[in-house]
Amino acid sequence: MEALVTSTAIVALAEIGDKTQLLAMLLATRFRKPVPIIFGILAATLANHALAALLGAQAAAFLDSPIFRYAIGASFVAMAAWTLIPDKLDDEDAPAPRFGAFLTTLIAFFLVEMGDKTQVATIALGARFHDVAAVTAGTTLGMMIANVPAIFLGHELLKRVDLAKVRVVAAALFLAIGLWVLAQTAGWIG
Repeated sequence: MEALVTSTAIVALAEIGDKTQLLAMLLATRFRKPVPIIFGILAATLANHALAALLGAQAAAFLDSPIFRYAIGASFVAMAAWTLIPDKLDDEDAPAPRFGAFLTTLIAFFLVEMGDKTQVATIALGARFHDVAAVTAGTTLGMMIANVPAIFLGHELLKRVDLAKVRVVAAALFLAIGLWVLAQTAGWIG
């Protein structure tokens, strides 16, 4: 349960103001079909984050050592710093509406999520918890919690939410987890 809840909270916070959330709003304004966009995000996130969680869990099982656990802790600390940097959606990231809303969203989300901070966080969470199903479910739920309102409320949401404060809260969460993993690995906490 800890893996599910932690994964959901981390990704929901990290996704606010993220490039993929901006992409969700762009797709919503281009297609004006929220349901296929939501299902496209869901399918792309499930596929992307399942692979990321599996990679993290397998790497952790293969490299189970204090050095690897220190690297996991350090990656959460690095994610804290990365979260403080606001994302922008570049013109080349915006998909051309060549296919329908679902397929365009599926492809665009899967590709834009590659190397994104939520994917990197999913790898780290998979390595931390060794539970691919719970991490995938949690990170996917976090993505949906952040993106579904963005699809329906879009720019109104951005006017009312202070993204800088959300980034600070998300960064603090990443930092706390990273420091906890480092302290646990060092034997300072049980």
